Amino acid sequence: MSTDISPTARALRTLEILQTRPGTTAEELARRLGVTERAARRYVGILREAGIPVESVRGPHGGYTLGRGLKLPPIVFTQAEALVLVMAVLDGQPAGDDLLGGALGKVIRALPESVGRQAAALREHAAAAPDRNAARPDPATTSALVAAVAAGRSVVVTYRSEGGNEWTTEVDPWAVVVRHGRWYLLCLSHRAQAVRTYRIDRVRSVEQTSHPFEPPADLDPVTSLEENLGAGWEFPTRVVFDAPVEQVAPWIRGPMGRLEPCGDGCVLVGSTNNPTMYAQEWLATVSLPFRVEGGPELRAAMATLVARLTASLKVME
Repeated sequence: MSTDISPTARALRTLEILQTRPGTTAEELARRLGVTERAARRYVGILREAGIPVESVRGPHGGYTLGRGLKLPPIVFTQAEALVLVMAVLDGQPAGDDLLGGALGKVIRALPESVGRQAAALREHAAAAPDRNAARPDPATTSALVAAVAAGRSVVVTYRSEGGNEWTTEVDPWAVVVRHGRWYLLCLSHRAQAVRTYRIDRVRSVEQTSHPFEPPADLDPVTSLEENLGAGWEFPTRVVFDAPVEQVAPWIRGPMGRLEPCGDGCVLVGSTNNPTMYAQEWLATVSLPFRVEGGPELRAAMATLVARLTASLKVME
């Protein structure tokens, strides 16, 4: 490394190395900086003086690691990373979130001028249509659930369904999963003794307990969420298709339930809190013959839809 690089530049380079390679030893750090081990330790000291917590562990598996402090240490973005970050924020929350907008503004102002100028232009001139199915949860609620997942502690949550029913239950929070703009808690319900998926924007309160839990060793959060989205809701659903599973499956989304072989066809078994949406927005888009065998709420919602469509045809005549 060139000898005319300033101590400040080397200190920032030290920070970047520790961010990307936790556990870097003084010897490794010195080699990457092109300085002596004594000088490498001095740059670590500069970071500590700046309030950045750098922890050191002795021994054969030791090294320097960034700890967690009250201040967020400087983060170095490449031009591509900065623009992708702005694009992701705009796509996820196009407008109306002052907290997120303020945070994004701080990130843009902290970028180098050449990169920041492009990011600011992207933010000013790009527009994203809001996803009507997206629902952003309360950050504090989400943070509390993520903390419980990380700690392996069960939580008591108060939940309000789409229909307005509210209940409190203890669950083991296995994972927080984001799916198509919605945030879900994948958990094991103590009350039901079954896997449940709760929309986090409908969680009213979270209280972590002292009760430990162990998630399944082979847990795949995304796959498990897809399999359980249609389970455990208020109104049961049962839809029969005369076509085989492989032909019907492309038309079925996770929250609709679970497809099972049934004779020469298959059956879709699930549940919902909104039979009208299930009938009008989900079943109505399936381009295959089917029969709604249950439950009564879904049959009533489908009958209402059929009557409305039939009436519209009569008006056209």
